[in-house]
Amino acid sequence: MADFTLRVNGNEKKVSVPPETPLLWVLRDSLHMKGTKFGCGIGQCGACTVQLDGAPVRSCQTQLSMVGVKKVTTIEGLSADGSHPLQRAWQELDVPQCGYCQAGQLLTAAALLVKIAKPTDAQIETAMNGNVCRCGTYLRIKEAIHLAANGGRRA
Repeated sequence: MADFTLRVNGNEKKVSVPPETPLLWVLRDSLHMKGTKFGCGIGQCGACTVQLDGAPVRSCQTQLSMVGVKKVTTIEGLSADGSHPLQRAWQELDVPQCGYCQAGQLLTAAALLVKIAKPTDAQIETAMNGNVCRCGTYLRIKEAIHLAANGGRRA
């Protein structure tokens, strides 16, 4: 066991866990933040995606000892009231069906829009590659990213 202080969604959180514990389980089990989902456990599906200093990472494959002083952003930290442009676009276009993958999809898309304000279809596809949606809402996800990038105005 080791003591860690994490910066999660702008707040300091203290945990005492083995250093090799995946960030996913620290968020879900130690901090009781259930928005980040367990999908495959091998970093291939993207359901567990969070941001470390703004970059999307698979939390199931990120040991807590690797986090250090980086800022962790989860779906709960994207916007407490659902007002983030991506969240509004997701709602307007009815993107989620089962919703299981959406936290990872949204955090990956948010990181993309910080890097590229008006991404092309190809840039969206590249950035979102590896985020699996078993319901197949990929076209709506892409449309919602464009909608958010356009300030909520349809192209």
